[in-house]
Amino acid sequence: MSSLFVERKARGAFFTPPVLANFLAKWAIHDNPAARVLDPTCGEGVFLLAAARELYKLGATEECLNDQVYGVDLHQGSLAETATQLESEGLDAHVVAADFFELAPPSELFPSIGSFDAVVGNPPFVRYQQHIGEPRRISAKAALRQGVRLSGLASSWAALLVHAGSFLAPQGRLAMVMPAELLSVGYAEPVRQWLRRRFAAVKLVFFERHQFPDALENVVLLLTQGTGGCDAFSLYYVEDGEDLNRIQPFDEYAVALSGDGKWTDLMLSIPERKIFKSIAAKHFVGLAEYGSPELGTVTGANSFFTLNEKTRREFGLVPEIQVAKICPPGTRHLRGLTFTRRDWQDLSDAGEPVWLLYPAPDDRSEALLQYLATGLEKGVPDAYKCQVRSLWWRPPIVPTPDLFFTYMSHRYPRMITNTAGVNFVNSMHGVRLAKAVPSIARLALPVLAMNSVTMLGAEMYGRSYGGGILKMEPREAARLPLPCPSDLVRAWQTLRHEVRRFDSSIRRGEWSAVVERVDKVLLRDVLKLSDPEVSAISTALNTLRRRRISRNLPSAETLPGA
Repeated sequence: MSSLFVERKARGAFFTPPVLANFLAKWAIHDNPAARVLDPTCGEGVFLLAAARELYKLGATEECLNDQVYGVDLHQGSLAETATQLESEGLDAHVVAADFFELAPPSELFPSIGSFDAVVGNPPFVRYQQHIGEPRRISAKAALRQGVRLSGLASSWAALLVHAGSFLAPQGRLAMVMPAELLSVGYAEPVRQWLRRRFAAVKLVFFERHQFPDALENVVLLLTQGTGGCDAFSLYYVEDGEDLNRIQPFDEYAVALSGDGKWTDLMLSIPERKIFKSIAAKHFVGLAEYGSPELGTVTGANSFFTLNEKTRREFGLVPEIQVAKICPPGTRHLRGLTFTRRDWQDLSDAGEPVWLLYPAPDDRSEALLQYLATGLEKGVPDAYKCQVRSLWWRPPIVPTPDLFFTYMSHRYPRMITNTAGVNFVNSMHGVRLAKAVPSIARLALPVLAMNSVTMLGAEMYGRSYGGGILKMEPREAARLPLPCPSDLVRAWQTLRHEVRRFDSSIRRGEWSAVVERVDKVLLRDVLKLSDPEVSAISTALNTLRRRRISRNLPSAETLPGA
């Protein structure tokens, strides 16, 4: 790997193929020979070249170009290369050696470079782990001035997109290369909502193939214009950059946006999206129809409130009186379809924290007071959740769930039957089944949830975070599509005889064969879905899951039907 590549990667500078730059510049300039064009992170000038060529073709002179085409970058070597490239073609541009976030937009009292009819570019993609310190503070402040509050997990492109939009004239056009995570990750939701509020029209171009050979990240093209907000987006699907010029007016698909601000389903093809929605509406219900997902006990300091057996014995705390049995924090130990008494005992023997401190409000026993003294020494009462409780040492325990729900995962969220009858903390969700639900649901749901429709629903309704993690908050988990009760019962009659084999496979990490078998029984035999329908669902699932984890797992395992 060359030192130049390593240095570019550190800056997030994967330079744009000319075919993409030419398309975006042409669209943004929109046949206006007087257009002012800005690339806020111009790098080695591929967008400036594209814009200058387009304006020159429309009649702009070299003298005009210096006032019309602006590029900003901190990297002096890149600016020098840009100047050389422009000069070699008899073109010009105004380059600014500066941190773009420190330039004041036209709305401020002392604007730096004025407003622009077109903003084009490919923002550096620097993940939050490297986007730290003063650069992060400045970028977050710039985004906040536009009403967008970004979390600490935001990568560099998010703030840059928002700040770049502030330099647009009211009817200007913005055309940028964006990471596909714009559509799905949790930290980008404020940016998605800003796009809906800020622009009168938003268009997205999706590629079937990777456009940057040196980067794993999938990209989309973002094209926006006007002001005033919008309720629907226009979508275009192409194989690669060479197909961009074949896009014709009226070729787009219009998609109304959901209210939750998440656009993961836009990465699917129109037929895939229609098939999923049709099947889910006809044969599936949300998890909330079985029982509402709820958070586990929030202690404020798990390291103090959860104890292993050795600590419990050391202080003489009494089971079921001063401490309650729990499934230990985290979900790595939830390997199978059930969490049994034997599982709990094995974890206890291994020294895991299997007890939760939960004494009676009037307990003043010597054993309890001695243990509380260790918490006082550690400053546990100062934790926020402890401060707001009337008794800092007594967390509000939640009812014992029928099922555990692993709301953060790399592969897929799972449900696990709580046959041990233990409680839990907030490292997972719990589900208590409604009284009207068939009694077999407690054992059947963890198995029947391992079908491609449910797993696709998890990808669509969950949120993608750093490291390819998929997270589902209770509100999102409540929407998870599960087979309706009558179909659940019918499929369970066949699958219940195979549960031991399924459990063994899942504990070994061999989950693909389980999904394939459940799809066969539920989707094909019970629901009578056609081969093309099942194939479309499986393909859509692989598409979303692969895009979610490809940034961190280069050779991710695929699902059946890929």
